[in-house]
Amino acid sequence: MGIHGLAKLIADQSPGAIKEQHIKTYFGRKIAIDASMCIYQFLIAVRQDGSVLQNEDGETTSHLMGMFYRTIRMLEHGIKPVYVFDGKPPQLKSAELEKRGERRAEAEKMLAQAQEMGEQENIDKFTKRLVKVTKQHNDECKKLLTLMGVPYIEAPCEAEASCAALVKAGKVFATATEDMDGLTFGTNILLRHLTASEAKKLPIQEFHFSRILLDIGLTHQQFIDLCILLGCDYCGTIKGIGPKRAIELIRQHGCIETILESIDTTKHPAPEDWLYKEARALFLEPEVVDCSSVELKWCEPNENGLIQFMCHEKQFSEERIHNGFKKIVKSRQGSTQGRLDSFFSVSGSLSSKRKEPEVKGSAKKKQKTSATSRKFKKST
Repeated sequence: MGIHGLAKLIADQSPGAIKEQHIKTYFGRKIAIDASMCIYQFLIAVRQDGSVLQNEDGETTSHLMGMFYRTIRMLEHGIKPVYVFDGKPPQLKSAELEKRGERRAEAEKMLAQAQEMGEQENIDKFTKRLVKVTKQHNDECKKLLTLMGVPYIEAPCEAEASCAALVKAGKVFATATEDMDGLTFGTNILLRHLTASEAKKLPIQEFHFSRILLDIGLTHQQFIDLCILLGCDYCGTIKGIGPKRAIELIRQHGCIETILESIDTTKHPAPEDWLYKEARALFLEPEVVDCSSVELKWCEPNENGLIQFMCHEKQFSEERIHNGFKKIVKSRQGSTQGRLDSFFSVSGSLSSKRKEPEVKGSAKKKQKTSATSRKFKKST
């Protein structure tokens, strides 16, 4: 779910922190990708006649189709993706997961009604609401990535938190996800739409966290409190306080504790037994992968293994998988060049003095004459 309304709030308050980029911008970059978010997107989007793709045995294959071709697209643009899979959800998320279960049950009822009435549009809508990423989906994608030579990491808890840790540790350049809570976990750079379908022609949105904090005038902890007020997966929100009011309150009072002392709680009641402190602690110090032990390696793809798994087991076309394999091999040869900036390192410190503008034409001649005159006077 992420953080409610955070992308729009940043666009309003800190537009300079968002850059629109083309995928080719990330040639040679290592990018940590929220795997579960990708798989969910594929299950929603990769469909035929309104239903997920299935093989002759009735097994879902939308996630494998999406993962295979979307990863190849990134590799062809010189990107080095590393997928990060969710671990166990934090205890604080149990209430949110319970709500999702209730919404699924309601969607099942609405789907049954739509099917009975023959309402195809509603059938499609409620079918998509029932999509859920399973352990089998994850395991099959892990197997596919291994055969493609692409690394993946199993996070101990939330994938976005471990993605942010990898960015902060310098292991990767950015976090790629559609959920904005990657910023709440402190990723320096967050990319949206990197894994979007090429047909959608969406520019990649690049969010810079340090610029966001600078523009809106908050510390990281204050930003976390703002995100809690907006609405996150770990606790409820204060009733009647929207994004505009939330940022005003944080700027004025600095933290949720002081806000609660200042507002009229009869008009704006907080949830009973509100666990905002626990949510704040989870964002500040989440359980993440040990970055010091992470070694990211992109290996040679296994053609025979890909044919066996994707064609013989999952019934994909051999010709399509062969062609995909060739693209992976070609992309590996093209990406060995690396980025130009990786060959250079900055040493020393940069001068804070402003460079004087270059003087041209008659002004330059006049300046030279003046300097000569001053030198002559000094010598006399």
